[in-house]
Amino acid sequence: MPVFVKKLLAWGSVAFLIYFMAFRPDGAAQMFKAVGAAMMAMAQGLGDFLTTLMT
Repeated sequence: MPVFVKKLLAWGSVAFLIYFMAFRPDGAAQMFKAVGAAMMAMAQGLGDFLTTLMT
């Protein structure tokens, strides 16, 4: 993918996040909470896998 397209998509994503947080703060908070919970679940699963693997 050309560098220009990557930069355009990155800046577009940042602009969307700012817009989303400014005009729908409750929805943005719930989305970030859900993303954080999913990341924690993946980290917990990886930790459980490694613990089981080592014992």
